[in-house]
Amino acid sequence: MFAKSWQLVGHVSQLEKTGQFFTAEVAGEPILVTRANDGVIRAFYNVCPHRATKLEKKEAGQKKILQCSYHGWTFHLDGKLNKAPNFTDEDSACVSNCALRPVRMEILESLIFVNLDDHAKPLSETYGDFFERLERFPFMGELKRVNQKTRVIKANWKAFIDNYLECDHCHVAHPGFVATLDMKNYQIVTCDNYSVQGSVVKPDKTMGTTDLNEAEMQGGEFYWLWPNLMVTIYPGPGNMATIQMIPIDHETTLGVYTYYFRDENLTQEEKDLVAFAEQVRQEDVELVELEQIGFRSRAFTRGVYSKSEKAIVQFHEMVLEALGR
Repeated sequence: MFAKSWQLVGHVSQLEKTGQFFTAEVAGEPILVTRANDGVIRAFYNVCPHRATKLEKKEAGQKKILQCSYHGWTFHLDGKLNKAPNFTDEDSACVSNCALRPVRMEILESLIFVNLDDHAKPLSETYGDFFERLERFPFMGELKRVNQKTRVIKANWKAFIDNYLECDHCHVAHPGFVATLDMKNYQIVTCDNYSVQGSVVKPDKTMGTTDLNEAEMQGGEFYWLWPNLMVTIYPGPGNMATIQMIPIDHETTLGVYTYYFRDENLTQEEKDLVAFAEQVRQEDVELVELEQIGFRSRAFTRGVYSKSEKAIVQFHEMVLEALGR
């Protein structure tokens, strides 16, 4: 599921200078993303081709050359082999093709995605008009990755996605959220491999999966992208936040929360916005951890969908399809 989907690994603001790099992990695979001397951003498997050793151990940094800590092989930032010290010139034919293996990568709206599936659809075609919708926000190109937080959630990753894809619980669990947004016109719309929710200015009862342009959102916009990425744009100063749910095991998840603003020195308004988002997320984590307790109980066999939970239905159908069921 994760090895065949586009996964967010970073933002171009992490690679503003030549030689900068960062590492990530996608579906258990170590990934290395660099900006080489030619200014091009590239992604590779973070694995030395000599003896399979993880090449770069740091989370991020800036280097002129990449060196393996096992036998000292070095590589240029564009992935090409620089030197293999334990091989002579006579052995050059053995190592001539020993470059870092590239990973399919695409950048849209300054977000860096990779896909381990070489045959997957291009990123721009995978999520319908999602990136076109982001283009409507003039501040997107000005944002920088300001900070990232992680937390271990004692629940299955899909439980958090389910929670994000419905707002029936909002009036009960999120009083601050309900007080901030216009819930009378709040809608959730399913689209091509993603969904969006928010307060609709021009509601259209006939609005289907491809009629999102018929509606205009006001206030925050909350997106889910298959399978495990959520993108939030709150009202107020130019901002974006992403949430990624990465499974650790069947009832434990690593939640990755990343904030993007114009400047790392946040204004008081931006700090208040982050505090608001953190409060909502803490409320959601408490809910899904209670839910996971119930999943283990013999009292629960399966849930029931309400009419307003069509985005959850879409998600579940995609999970079943990905599993071949």
